[in-house]
Amino acid sequence: MFDKLFIRNAIDRSAENGVDRRKFLRAAGVVGAGAGLAGGGLLASGAFNAASADSNGLDLDLNLGEEHKGAQPSDGAVLNFALNLEYLEAEFYLRAVRGYGLSAAEVYGKGKPGGVRGGRKVKFQTKSVKAYADEIAADELAHVRFLRKALGTAAVARPAIDIDAAFTAAATAAGLIKPGQKFDAYANENNFLLAAYVFEDVGVTAYKGAAPLISNKTYLEAAAGILAVEAYHAANIRTSLVAKGLEAPSVAISNARDSLDGKTDLDQGTTYRGRTNIVPTDANGIAFSRGADQVLNVVYLTPKKATKGGFFPAGVNGAINTSRAN
Repeated sequence: MFDKLFIRNAIDRSAENGVDRRKFLRAAGVVGAGAGLAGGGLLASGAFNAASADSNGLDLDLNLGEEHKGAQPSDGAVLNFALNLEYLEAEFYLRAVRGYGLSAAEVYGKGKPGGVRGGRKVKFQTKSVKAYADEIAADELAHVRFLRKALGTAAVARPAIDIDAAFTAAATAAGLIKPGQKFDAYANENNFLLAAYVFEDVGVTAYKGAAPLISNKTYLEAAAGILAVEAYHAANIRTSLVAKGLEAPSVAISNARDSLDGKTDLDQGTTYRGRTNIVPTDANGIAFSRGADQVLNVVYLTPKKATKGGFFPAGVNGAINTSRAN
């Protein structure tokens, strides 16, 4: 069904590093000149199930192309970076709508696993906000499951996540609360919307920034689909903030993100240049991007080079794990 060169190229692009590739090759039964696919081969072993058949309606063809030159990360590394962010979003939203997060079967994988601190059901008062929260939670859960299925045995474990302390630190940095006070993201729907706003705009810019790094067209299409969904989510949250008159704190959060991810002023709140601003774009009507290191600056809550902090107190799992010095 697949020749050896094709399989090796696929494994090269899916694996995060040389160790992963060797493990996949052994599991696939293609180590050595005479290795083949019969019996305990690639598809039977399940060692690389990123695209063996159909995944949520996508016909993944595994035509992964040539290896990137230089230091550009593999598709597996990029998707695992996205999976870390999806773990965070899923845990935040699932706890808000049902009171508990991902199951044990949805969080195991490579790297150091961790638990989640914080989060509980929100007592929503507005029908539309409750509906948005329910739908977004379902989407984020689906994203976790999709990425885990696409990555197969290369999928990273959910890292340790601290929701409560990180939101307090973020709210303090934005000036929403005073030092020593606590920001409870689940206390009411206004707090929930402001907390969701921290994530959604970052998710959109993260997927846009990652798109040029993905070489496999099928993975790229899937990532573009997730980007579109995250953009819908962000628009829902931003619209809800405006409807509730929460433009000022949204601008404060945007300014805080800008202080973390670099010297360029890119982020935009729900008001911009004196006008309502649901869709943050440049002069060409194009959304801006963040590199993975900039995204980590925001979720680690630091403008410095770091490998952990903020929402990920022990860091994220996978090859892409370091923020940059700004």
